[in-house]
Amino acid sequence: MTSHDPRPQRDAPTGNGDDASASEHGTRRFVRDNGISLGFVIAFLLALAGQAIAGCAEFNNQLATDGLARVGFLDYLTSSDFAVDVTENWQSEYLQFFLYIFATVWLLQRGSPESKEMNKAGPESDRDQGMGRHAGPDAPRWAGIGGVWQAVFSRSLGLVMATLFLLSWLAQSIAGVAAYNEQQLRQLQAPVDWAQYVASADFWSRSLQNWQSELLAVASMAILSVYLRQRGSPESKPVGTSHSATGIDG
Repeated sequence: MTSHDPRPQRDAPTGNGDDASASEHGTRRFVRDNGISLGFVIAFLLALAGQAIAGCAEFNNQLATDGLARVGFLDYLTSSDFAVDVTENWQSEYLQFFLYIFATVWLLQRGSPESKEMNKAGPESDRDQGMGRHAGPDAPRWAGIGGVWQAVFSRSLGLVMATLFLLSWLAQSIAGVAAYNEQQLRQLQAPVDWAQYVASADFWSRSLQNWQSELLAVASMAILSVYLRQRGSPESKPVGTSHSATGIDG
């Protein structure tokens, strides 16, 4: 006689719920693992959008003052005026990081977490840097192969920052001369070529007003971090660390 189980039968799990849960977990993990870059990219895009809106309004106000027709938002986004305003800030930021990365190889600041320890000025030894035969099993491949590729890789961060600075500087100069010549023509004055613009007061005024603010910010960070603390931040020493302790991150 065949027995009958009165309990309702359940369908076998399809795995869709597990897949969705794994996907959600993977997304959360990705956001957590990339929180700094994602947070600052989002903040950058919001600031860029705000700059575009405010810049368009300012540009149209200037056109109205000159008795010219207003331009649309999309026309402003593709204009040399918007391009030069954006790139002049980019090049100063990349200059800041390029100088900071290279200068802190040799320059030290006693008591600052932004500095290496006082006895480590210079590029340091292969042992200290985990290069060549001192490279560990998890080291990047180019750290252990030697030769030209190792030399380039060991300076790649500074070289890329220098390249980005030069490219953004070039973009600023090209957009800047176009914007400058548009203004010249509106005022019925002769336009200038690229070389003349790069040597002009307008170009260097735009550049230096950004450079000085970035360099002041780096100097302030290096000095203030000797004496001030931010609990939990890797840019600060631990709260209870001595003012004289150097090269210690929180």
